[in-house]
Formats: sequence, structure tokens, C-alpha cells
Amino acid sequence: MVSENGKKAKPRPFLYPQFCKSCGRCIPACPKDCIHMSDEIDPRTGLTPVVVDTELCNGCGLCLEACPEPHGLMPMPQELPEFELQDPEKLFGARQTTAPTPVAIPDERVALPPLEPMVLKGNYASAVGAVLAGCRHFFGYPITPSTEGAELLAKVLPQLDGVFVQAVSEVATVNMMYGCGGAGLRCMTLTSSPGFSLMLEGISYMIGSELPGVFFNVMRGGPGLGNIAPAQEDIKLVCRGLGHGNTHAIVLAPSTPQEMLDLTMLAFDLSFKYRNPVILASDGYLGQMSGRVKLPDSMVKPGLPEWAVWGDEVHRGNLNCSINLIEPDLEAHNEDILAKYAAMERDEQRASLFRCDDAEWILVACNTPARMAKGAVEALRDEGIKAGLFKPVTLWPFPVDALKSLLPQAKGLVIIEGGPGQLEDEIRLALSHAGVLDLPPVGRVRHGGGVLPQAREIMAAVRSMTRGEPAIVGLGTRPGTWAETAGRRGGAA
Repeated sequence: MVSENGKKAKPRPFLYPQFCKSCGRCIPACPKDCIHMSDEIDPRTGLTPVVVDTELCNGCGLCLEACPEPHGLMPMPQELPEFELQDPEKLFGARQTTAPTPVAIPDERVALPPLEPMVLKGNYASAVGAVLAGCRHFFGYPITPSTEGAELLAKVLPQLDGVFVQAVSEVATVNMMYGCGGAGLRCMTLTSSPGFSLMLEGISYMIGSELPGVFFNVMRGGPGLGNIAPAQEDIKLVCRGLGHGNTHAIVLAPSTPQEMLDLTMLAFDLSFKYRNPVILASDGYLGQMSGRVKLPDSMVKPGLPEWAVWGDEVHRGNLNCSINLIEPDLEAHNEDILAKYAAMERDEQRASLFRCDDAEWILVACNTPARMAKGAVEALRDEGIKAGLFKPVTLWPFPVDALKSLLPQAKGLVIIEGGPGQLEDEIRLALSHAGVLDLPPVGRVRHGGGVLPQAREIMAAVRSMTRGEPAIVGLGTRPGTWAETAGRRGGAA
């Protein structure tokens, strides 16, 4: 820009109001008092940007140096293009670097010597599985009945050059998980129902930013603080409520200490395969019970993915972000995430079947109730009743393909759960989406508040169904209206 006397003019400041954060730092920096705060809100940002009087400006540039927003105050261009809100990366280009394109360092499998089986508490088995899966970073806040796993990792990780951080809260925990997962590192937390609820916003951010992380929720009774006894009342939460937005994650449901170890290891692989959190949903009994656990023949030495924000020059161009200000960009991002969900639903359905080949009565259960159901199947077989156990290992995606194949031979289903019907809701929704609308008779054995179904109740329900009688046992079967139960609740209706 050239002035009237032919000398090069000092650049005047120019403001994109959409990028002004209303901090006001430029106002005291101006020696000519030609900048003031507007009294009108910019509808695009909800903020009040500054206003620059360029007639009084002497072009000293002090306001440009004071502005902390690189795309706010800038030197006046010779010709002002018509402004259209754009992503800063598209507007100003990608980050500049001379480093080569990052290349993934693959994971390695390190052989383990033959070892005798161990007798481990379920929470300990999960902690051991995390270590064998290559996890060296744990963030968490103590909460019963999941704390034992954290205690073991607190002892072990420092000896393996790992990191154990007891965060100030569950909200802090999930944000630490975001940062660690963004660096391409395997990280984990162990929590329980109320603590898991506090993590949901951060989980949504991790899903939106496509970052890995393993969340182990040892479910307990609720709602509210409830108690520390086992329950399955978080199934709806982990399958349908992982924070705001359209969020899903693979949900694994162990039912033995061995599965606590095996599925924890699997969770890390799936989390990095899909760049998405993975949820392990256990229950209070399973976390506390001990069982025989056989260790695998190898452990993982993790590599480093090419997308990691590692902090070095090679990875400088990487970015973790769930913000897409432009609607079509966000829609395209959601299309990519939906395609990922579809791949999970297609490829990651898992179920364990026990004596289902010729079963006429299909028992459906997971977590600790699956152990009661398995005992009931064996006892019913001794009575000549052809019962089998269908145990979903993934609650989302629900293994509907395997269940659907059993229905033509089934005379009835019995759904067994430590809750008011959340597992049944997942079953019915999955079957409906799969086009299966005509179901055999459905029986229910339910308990809640930490009370779990018993084998004798399951057997009684199946016997009732063989006689053509309805089978509804436990939670939700108590007679009486809401007003009639006010005395039990300790208040008047």
C-alpha cells in the first residue's frame, strides 16, 4: 500500500468480527484511542467484537501485536474479499512443517513363558489384562466396587516405567484419557456407575475426536447413589447414552474372571482399530469374585499410530478436534462416524453359546446372571428339558445374527437380568432392526438393587413356559399402584 506522497504507508488494522474473542487487549495498546468495544452482539459468535476507527489510526501496529487471536486483527488487505466463514485450516492452510509424513510404528507381540494358571479376583484380572495389552497409563478416581483394579495398577505401573494418576475427579479422569489417547498411547480407567456418569461428556468428545481409550464400568445398584451391590442397570447407559451427540462404543460384557482378563486385552485392540473408546461393563460380584485365570502366551509391546499428537516435529501436522463449525463439514464427519458404527455392527458381534445346538428354550443372560443361567441349563437338561444359554459378549453391537439363527427352533426365550428390562430392550431393538418381528413367547426373570436372579427362579420360569403358562419373575411383578406403595417408600402419596 502506497500513500499520496509516494511513500510506503503503514498497514492499518483490519478486523474479521467473527474471529474477535472480545478480550479487549487491543484497546489499551492503541495510543490514538481509536479502538473501542462494540455495544452490539455479533449473531455469528454471540460476542461483542471491537470496532476500529481507521481514520484516527496512525498504523503503529501495536494493536496487531496485542491481539492474541491470529485471525482477529490483521493488516489491512488491499482488496477486501467478500467474507465467508471458513475453517481456519482451510482459510490459512495446514500447519507448516519440513518433517516427513508420519508413519505408524506397528504393535509387537512378545512371547511369554509358559505359566501356571492364577487365582485372581475379577478386578485384578482386568488390571493384569491391561498390563499385558500394553497399557502403561492409568487415570482414575477410587470408587467401590472397582477400586482393587486401580490399587494393583498403582503398584505395578511405576515398576514398568508407566504412569498412574489418581485424578481429582472422574471429570478430570476422562480429560486425562482424552490427552493420553490423543498422544496415541494405551490408557484405561476403572470406575463404577456414578463415576461413569460423570465421564460421559468427555467420552463424547473422545468419540467426536476419534480417540482410543478403555473404560471399565463395574456396575452397581441405583438410581442415585444406590448401593455397592451388583446390578445391570447401566446397560441402557452404555449402549444408548454415551454422552451428547450420536455416540456409540463397543460394549463388552465379561461373566468370569478369565473373561475380565481376555476382554480387557481385546478392548485395547478394538479401541485402536476403530479409534474409538471401548466400554467394559461388569458388575459388582464379578469384580469381587475370584476364579481360575490362565494367562495368554504373549503380551503386547505397543507401537505408535501415525495420527498421534506426539509432540515432535514429525507429528506436528496432526490435530485432535471434535469441532466442525461449518454444517456440511460436520455432516460429512458424522457420515464417517456412522460408517465406522456400521463396520462395528457388521464385524464385532460376539456371543458365547452353551448347549444351544438343539435347544428349544433359549436363556439369554450376561455378566454374573449368566453364571446362574448356565447352572440352570445343566439342571434343566437333567430333567429332560432342552435348554441352552445364549450369552451376549458384546452388548453393543448386540449379536443379533447369532440369536436370529436360533429362533426357528426355539419354543421360547427367557431373558435373565439384574435390572428392570434394559437387556430385553436391547434384544428387542436389535431383532426389530434385523427384521425379526414374530418372536416366540418371552419369559422374564428380573431383579434389581443388587439382588440377582437365582437358578431356581430361572428353572421355575422355564418349567412354567413348558406348560404354556406365562413366566414373569422378580422385579416389576409386585402388585399395587404407586399410591399404595407410598408407605414402603417412607412418605405419603
